[in-house]
Amino acid sequence: MKKTAAWLVRYALEQLKVTHTFGIPGVHNTEIYDELDKSETIEPVLVTHEGYGAFMADAMSRSSDSIGTLVIVPAAGATHAASGIGEASLDGIPMLVISGGVRTDSQFAYQLHDMDQHTMMSPITKKTYKVHSHDEVVSTIFAAFDEATSGEPGPVFVEIPVNFQLDLGEVSSLPEYQPKEVTLAEKVQEQLSQAAAILAKSSNPGIFVGWGGVEAIESTEKIAELLNAPVSTTLQGLSSFSAKHPLHTGMGFGPAAVPAATNAFKACDCLLAIGTRFAEIATGSFGVTVPENLIHIDINPQVFNANYPAKLAIEGDAKLVLEALYGELMKQTIIERSNDVLVQIKEDKAKYLEQWFAHDSGDRVNPARFFQSLREQIQDDAYVIADDGNHTFLVAELMPCYQAKHFFSPTDFNCMGYAIPAVIGTKLANPDNQVVGIIGDGAFLMSQTELFTAADKGLGVIFTIFNDGELAQISQAQQTPYNRKTCTTLPNLRFEAITRASGCQYIRINTDEEVQAKIKQALTYIEAGQPVVLDVNIDYSKKTRFTQGIIKTNLQRMKLPTKVRMISRALWRRV
Repeated sequence: MKKTAAWLVRYALEQLKVTHTFGIPGVHNTEIYDELDKSETIEPVLVTHEGYGAFMADAMSRSSDSIGTLVIVPAAGATHAASGIGEASLDGIPMLVISGGVRTDSQFAYQLHDMDQHTMMSPITKKTYKVHSHDEVVSTIFAAFDEATSGEPGPVFVEIPVNFQLDLGEVSSLPEYQPKEVTLAEKVQEQLSQAAAILAKSSNPGIFVGWGGVEAIESTEKIAELLNAPVSTTLQGLSSFSAKHPLHTGMGFGPAAVPAATNAFKACDCLLAIGTRFAEIATGSFGVTVPENLIHIDINPQVFNANYPAKLAIEGDAKLVLEALYGELMKQTIIERSNDVLVQIKEDKAKYLEQWFAHDSGDRVNPARFFQSLREQIQDDAYVIADDGNHTFLVAELMPCYQAKHFFSPTDFNCMGYAIPAVIGTKLANPDNQVVGIIGDGAFLMSQTELFTAADKGLGVIFTIFNDGELAQISQAQQTPYNRKTCTTLPNLRFEAITRASGCQYIRINTDEEVQAKIKQALTYIEAGQPVVLDVNIDYSKKTRFTQGIIKTNLQRMKLPTKVRMISRALWRRV
């Protein structure tokens, strides 16, 4: 049979149950877009910038069972999308990137968009593919999907030259996609017996969960309850353990963590780490103390012993590993542990919240008051998405997350401008759920053009701006060591004008007294399918525990001459 590569792309994506594609049509992919327009199951979404399309695709993968998919033009489309692809790469998020390519049958050199995309994409993808015949199209896209979703997930790039899209070519068959079965390696069972024995004999075990454990939340809860072990999460893994659970402590467990986590893990003699790399943010800038008995579970063996040596390194899918580990623990005689940890966690959480409530925010909005009202008014299964900045750690410390995959933010790549498009991608994937973005004013400026996309699609979502007129996270980081701020003050911005121009609703919250009513008003708008920008006059004067902790940790890690110079300069400028 004869088919065009464009038709074959549509067929392959339909087989993979792709629901949306994101991108911009151009010279080298218009045939694919023409085919996508015929699909009954795939909606191609026009974005204002391919980078924001990549953030939408990233969010779709994080919040649903459908893989986020880009359809972009080569060269400029790929470079624009690179930030979103890089975020997915470092955060371990599956993504399909389908790019057009220049003609492979041309007699002419220097074609439009003619460049080596694979060299450029190689560092930020798991693998790149280039199609060389019509018969390769479907099998290549299936292979790319398997690569993107197996092992530690990540983005995969596929280039399909435009001549194959335009021309009919011979295809031997149209295979149906067959998902691969995931199993545990034989050696894992023996390791799990050892792990269970170590955990059962530990006096104060603790559990640390990253995004890699987000699918294993039920087993994690059962193991935590069996061991009476406190549970902390990474920033990216905040939704990997419900904040409603009495053993939940919060993000991190070192000096940059909230008191509930710091105190609960102070005497930890055995740490069960699930789906985490022990990366910089997760460890409060490498400020945690990890016990000798570290049992590290991850699907990517490269993360083992990278920063902290593991007593046991168990390679495998966290969901399967934890199910089997729970079975092994049930065979053990477990040391009976006091319920004091539950009491301590509850008291520490209450005291920390009271500290925030007691903070005088003056004529601005107290973050704790805002998040308390937001949590009370939105549904338990609402999605909350934070951008990168000071507000990220306010969300982590003050906004409880109750369900798996219902909170996420850009983490290891740390890309500002993520949340507006991610909110859109999440809402498209989950049309029946409430979706709220928490976005710094600087981050909002980066991707505010996608407000037009939200309005055009009639997406009832909330884009919350934490508006303080600064790049607050960096501003705070400058103030302590330098006693001055450089290049972090934003221009006088008219967010209402931008919002109204896009067709979204606009609400301003000036003081604590307005918070409850204005959030209620925003929820009324989104129920009617209207996107709304909630402009919050936020108070950033109280530092998060994370900010305080990493300043101390980074200072301690500096060489003595550098440390002396930094402290002396700050003191001199203060005088």
